[in-house]
Amino acid sequence: MTIQVDVAVLGGGPGGYTAAIRAAQLGKSVAVIEMDKLGGTCLHKGCIPSKSLLRSAEVYRTLLEANQYGITVEQQAVSLQFDLVQQRKEQTVTQLHNGLRSLMKKNGIQIIEGKGRIIGPSIFSPRSGSVAVEFADGEMDSVVSTNLIIATGSRPRVLPGLEPDGEHILTSDDALVMDKLPASMLIVGGGVIGVEWASLLQDFGVQITIAEAGARLLPGEDQDVSSELAKQLAKRGVRVLTNISLTADSYRVQEDGIEIAGDTPEGKVTLSASKLLLSVGRVPNLEAIGLENTDIKYSSSGIEVNRFGQTSEPHIYAIGDVIGGVQLAHAAAKEGVVAAEHLSERQPVLVEARQIPRCIYSAPEVASFGLTESEAREQGYEVKIGKIPFQAIGKAIVLGETNGFVKVVADKSTNDIIGVHIIGPHATELIGEAALAGWLNASPWEIGQLVHAHPSLSEAIGEAMLAVDGQSISY
Repeated sequence: MTIQVDVAVLGGGPGGYTAAIRAAQLGKSVAVIEMDKLGGTCLHKGCIPSKSLLRSAEVYRTLLEANQYGITVEQQAVSLQFDLVQQRKEQTVTQLHNGLRSLMKKNGIQIIEGKGRIIGPSIFSPRSGSVAVEFADGEMDSVVSTNLIIATGSRPRVLPGLEPDGEHILTSDDALVMDKLPASMLIVGGGVIGVEWASLLQDFGVQITIAEAGARLLPGEDQDVSSELAKQLAKRGVRVLTNISLTADSYRVQEDGIEIAGDTPEGKVTLSASKLLLSVGRVPNLEAIGLENTDIKYSSSGIEVNRFGQTSEPHIYAIGDVIGGVQLAHAAAKEGVVAAEHLSERQPVLVEARQIPRCIYSAPEVASFGLTESEAREQGYEVKIGKIPFQAIGKAIVLGETNGFVKVVADKSTNDIIGVHIIGPHATELIGEAALAGWLNASPWEIGQLVHAHPSLSEAIGEAMLAVDGQSISY
């Protein structure tokens, strides 16, 4: 039978389910078509499970370092049971998955579990945008809607010649379901996913090497942050190699792992590890969803949309990783809200890409929003900088986590905050205040005048804002 709704959403990840909920709140009948599990990559193969592992790694590291807090813990009495770590991860995912399904039910949203493919004009609809759904038992159905939102997400990018096999060469999806830890891991790619996996596996006792083709880790972050993270990872025993080009056709599987050659400015090197983790970004899921049956414009980088998420067929929207751009769960969720409100003829509040906070859950954590110092200078800004190390903050000393800093980039002519970059304890929580300041177009002086509680890590934000004009009290 044909299912008719106001809004069909193809993909049930953060962008898709957020768009569905907002559309339902605005009085639309909504169906979400998901071929795997509601929640998408973020809930099942990305944000949530990886952060669960990172939390276990943090607890384990803290126990091993307990003596610095005046607590004696015999190392032989502390043991890592990776099967229980994985069990806790699965419990966390299951709890959130069940909660999400309840939320969809509460909002009256139909969940259609099957593989969806967009079809062209048919007897059911005079225009493209209906979705044919194939179920696991081979049965077919169709969903006809006034509007369609494409939210099919992305998948790990692979390198030619280094195709994942799930055993020796892994993607992040494969790594999440490892039943035991390898002795060593070569991580190819020093971006967000690479450094998070390096951090947590190093804490678990795995010997880690990061091989990054670029000149530094986290090429999208501020140079000072990148340098500090590389230094801190190296202190913890992570081997960081930059400006390295791996020869994909040189790798070979040995009895105890994998070996691969690489070229560096200093010459050739041979790297070996028990397993290799590919962490070279993600690519939009554009294939086999029926785009060829529409007049939607797209490329390998993603679907082309306007600022409201509309494609070249105005009744069809696209959001999240499938459009490229900022590939973050919270960015996709905001794009989902904008699309749902726009198709409901509301006036959505738009957010520029640079206003969306970025978070990296390594140890130490990294968080930022806005332009880096180099980006600001390249765009013609005359900048002034405020920078406060966590060593100057009482709460950081109490926590025993003094590595890192808060850096503020401000426009010298307008005194606007145009970027904030944090590396250090709870950076991913602290970025909220900084991003709000940017959203409200605040000046460093205004944020510096706010009374920050003492002792608190947020004092680093206030002091860095004051430091922009040389008024910091604590440093």
